[in-house]
Amino acid sequence: MTKAKVLRGLVLVMGYACVAIGLAHVLLGNATIPGAESAGPTIDSLGRFLGATFAGYGLAWLWAARQRPIPATVVRWLTAVFLLGALGRILSLAVEGRPDALQLFLGALELILSPLLFWLADAEEKTSPAPRAARSETV
Repeated sequence: MTKAKVLRGLVLVMGYACVAIGLAHVLLGNATIPGAESAGPTIDSLGRFLGATFAGYGLAWLWAARQRPIPATVVRWLTAVFLLGALGRILSLAVEGRPDALQLFLGALELILSPLLFWLADAEEKTSPAPRAARSETV
């Protein structure tokens, strides 16, 4: 499998996963957060709002997947946001302590996928026959 195909697959998976997770948070509120089922209306409101934002983030990944070639700059920016989330989890771990096992798993996944996505970001642009100037217009 080529780097370009791996990139396209990961970008699609990122998009669909983020949209699904975001919509689950919007629809189910606190029930989607382990240990927060009875956190109250303020946390529920925040979770649903951030769920909508995360769904929008997923739509940005899906938009990138629809481009030919997938724009490396967009992948790098979206990956930077993803990595910032992982760093936020590390900060939370340091300040608040160990979260639910699911949160630890997601943080590890974010830390593993971020460098991979940065490395693959320009895989399609490198293999695309289009001139570089023409490719930048799709971003």
